Amino acid sequence: MDRRQALLTLSGLATLAALPRLALAGSTRQATLGAAWRGPNRNDPYFAGELMADWEAQRLGVRYAVPLPGRAHEILAEPQGGLLVVAYRWGDWLLRCDDQGKPVQRISLADEGNRRCCGHAVYAPDRSVLYTTESDTRTGRGWISARDPLSLKKLGEWETHGKDPHQAEVDHDGTLLVANGGVARRPEDDGKLSLDDMDSSLARLDGRTGRLLGQWRLQDARLSLRHMAWNRPAGEPGALLGLALQAEHASTASRREAPVLAIFDGETLSVPTSLGDGVGYCGNIAPAHRGGFALTSTAHKALLWHPGIPEKMQTIVEMKEAYALAPWHGPGRGGGALVATALGLVRWHPEAQAQILPWPRPMALDNHWVLVGEA
Repeated sequence: MDRRQALLTLSGLATLAALPRLALAGSTRQATLGAAWRGPNRNDPYFAGELMADWEAQRLGVRYAVPLPGRAHEILAEPQGGLLVVAYRWGDWLLRCDDQGKPVQRISLADEGNRRCCGHAVYAPDRSVLYTTESDTRTGRGWISARDPLSLKKLGEWETHGKDPHQAEVDHDGTLLVANGGVARRPEDDGKLSLDDMDSSLARLDGRTGRLLGQWRLQDARLSLRHMAWNRPAGEPGALLGLALQAEHASTASRREAPVLAIFDGETLSVPTSLGDGVGYCGNIAPAHRGGFALTSTAHKALLWHPGIPEKMQTIVEMKEAYALAPWHGPGRGGGALVATALGLVRWHPEAQAQILPWPRPMALDNHWVLVGEA
């Protein structure tokens, strides 16, 4: 994670200036986000907590901050308030805090054996089970642990039928969709191994038994499936699962030309457009613009894709360190995005004026955050 103190690029200024500037009639005045961050320096301590954005006052504040044992990755909003924080890859902890920022629970995967976190967790549709993506430090094989949502104790475990399982999502029928990144890694330093043997896949598992129900792969074996999001609630007409891609080709030229988005329609896994970000590394994905997806990239861009024009990819924000994404409802029927950047929180919407709120203190946001509430 690079230091988030870089200046806004000139192209970023042009991008923001060119966005629609419509009135915010009917819009929300405030937003609360669950996030993870550290100070501006690489050795600074890590925190998770809630950030509060006041659009009218043009101010962003820290509601609470919880010290963490290490770098976090995904943040989940809890139904009764508070956050569930998942350790970054090869971390061994899950931490829960209440809505006042008091840590109330922490477990260690090291107490369960040789498993370590892959960075993500997801609840079953009825929230009866919490699923965590994990890797075995000895074999590199991927696993899903099914956990009690209250105690976080393991209830069962199933292979993901691949390695490097990054993120899991749930379908409307309770089945699990797991993105096996396919990259073998050294647990001691996260170094990549044997990329010639990459085997990235999307696996569908029974959410009760873990039985493999289907598995899909892209034609290009050097495209790693990583982060996922639904463009609309799973099971609704037109629901698509978007998968962010990270290119692992040997040559820089091939990575630059690589696509950054794959789409799963329930039956077929495909790449809708050859257009990418010029780097080949998509870091996050979220629903946006009425059935489309917003994607952020290490090319310091937020991109927009829509199924109505599947061959296109539009740059909506171009700013240093554009990483964490969350949907923003905004005016009308939603479709906006909240993007963490080097200088602060950027609010983008196709029917509203763009806005940036500077960070309340020097801080480096991690790759994910979650919209906790709007008012």
